[in-house]
Amino acid sequence: MPQTADEMDAVAVRTWCSLALEALGREREAIDAINVYPVADGDTGTNLYLTVESAHQAVEAVFTAHETGTTVPVAADVVRAMAHGALIGARGNSGTILAQLLRGMAGVLAGGHDADHLCRALTSAAAAARQAVAHPVEGTVLTVATAAAEAAGRTADDAGTAAVARAAYEGARTALEATPGQLAVLGRAGVVDAGGQGLVTVLGALVEAVSGRAPERRHVAAPALPVADDCAVADAEGGPVFEVIYLLEATDDAVDRLRTRLDGLGDSLVVVGGDGLWNVHVHVDDAGAAVEAGVEAGRPYRIRITHFGADRVHPHAEPVQRAVVVVVPGDGLRGLCKEAGATTVLARPGEPPASGELVDAIRRAHAREVVLLPNDAELRHTAAAAAEQARAEGVRVALIPTRAAVQGIAALAVHEPDRSFDEDVVAMTAAAGATRYAELAVAERQSWTMAGICQAGDILGLIDGDVAVIGEDVPETARNVLDRMLAAGGELVTLVLGEDVPDSLADALEEHVREGYLAVDTVVYRGGHQCAPLLIGVE
Repeated sequence: MPQTADEMDAVAVRTWCSLALEALGREREAIDAINVYPVADGDTGTNLYLTVESAHQAVEAVFTAHETGTTVPVAADVVRAMAHGALIGARGNSGTILAQLLRGMAGVLAGGHDADHLCRALTSAAAAARQAVAHPVEGTVLTVATAAAEAAGRTADDAGTAAVARAAYEGARTALEATPGQLAVLGRAGVVDAGGQGLVTVLGALVEAVSGRAPERRHVAAPALPVADDCAVADAEGGPVFEVIYLLEATDDAVDRLRTRLDGLGDSLVVVGGDGLWNVHVHVDDAGAAVEAGVEAGRPYRIRITHFGADRVHPHAEPVQRAVVVVVPGDGLRGLCKEAGATTVLARPGEPPASGELVDAIRRAHAREVVLLPNDAELRHTAAAAAEQARAEGVRVALIPTRAAVQGIAALAVHEPDRSFDEDVVAMTAAAGATRYAELAVAERQSWTMAGICQAGDILGLIDGDVAVIGEDVPETARNVLDRMLAAGGELVTLVLGEDVPDSLADALEEHVREGYLAVDTVVYRGGHQCAPLLIGVE
């Protein structure tokens, strides 16, 4: 549950960041669909998600660093980490502006975390964002941010943090609804500003973090015109063809000169940051000149150049036709999947892969078509964002929402690269969907579960993600889980043993299946170092 303490302390900031990432994950595709300004490239929701994902990772790193000690993170450290993470991971025009909004808030919230500081932080954020944009345009996220700050400023002097956050959210939502009348391209498409919609989503998460209650969500209306139609309008107006983004280490004076030079090269110029580190975003026709300007100003790195409307071409060798990218929980399954020809991403215990790792794996696969198997329900938004980013680079990606490694194994077993992409995806999806999954876990504390009250040290049997069995030892619990799963039928049992689990357990479970279910086969794999001592699949 989100905390309800009336202040923006370290825990509240962490909760806000987590809720914002979750909310943007839910709304990413809808926000992408209404992205018609400044370029109708359908990636605003994805860019905002990736920006907040980077902020979330930075915040979690602060808390992880304190887990082994006796101190608790202070709000100033957490809010600065959130802003810095957004700065270094900012994507696109919208993500870059959001990074500056968070930086503007951090400068104030680092000095205090009551309602007055939150109100002033929102005002600082709106002003900082406008200053970062070379040519501010009304009807965009800048308008929405200003309205949020003004609404927060109108709250009573004795209003609490929750009241300030809710006022900012309502003010932003009202301003967002007016954006189609302020910007012609939005009016033609019949949509609100995508970046503004993203900010409203982030502010809604703030409300939930400080009040414990999420504001009522409104449906994001699809564009009246297809995005492709609006792209044609943009192309006819002769907009720049490249988006250039890079991080830059440079002095304030050098950045001032850089702004002037880049402003003459293109449009949609946003430069955010400070204290020697900046994130530069610009749309230009001459990408080389934009990078060269950064070299003259300081040290640019993490340079990303995107050609609007053009498929990105992988460098070096000719790409293969199709590949499978799979997330695996242990080294044993990693080897198994590699033998099957898949490109793997290792999910270490407690460290789920970020979308950037999945995109890198898709690039490593070096294929025109990629099937992505996340093998974890918690990775659904991360995997979706990675797939969208890879598609923007010209790769055809199909995301099969596998929720467990055994579902991924089942999908990989029926993969046939020689048949059509659609047929292959359908077959793999069907195989994964026909596989029920379970795992054993050790209870860390006394708690309520769907199977009753468990005590610390109990062995939990989770079927399809819910606790179904509570036992005292692994063999007994595993047998009970198998019996429950096979009661609904099955043809094949897959067992994946953790690093410290003896082979004798697999032998005993194979015998149990053979004696009780004559028509059911069993296969056993060594998973290596993984979170669960045993993974079970039933097809």
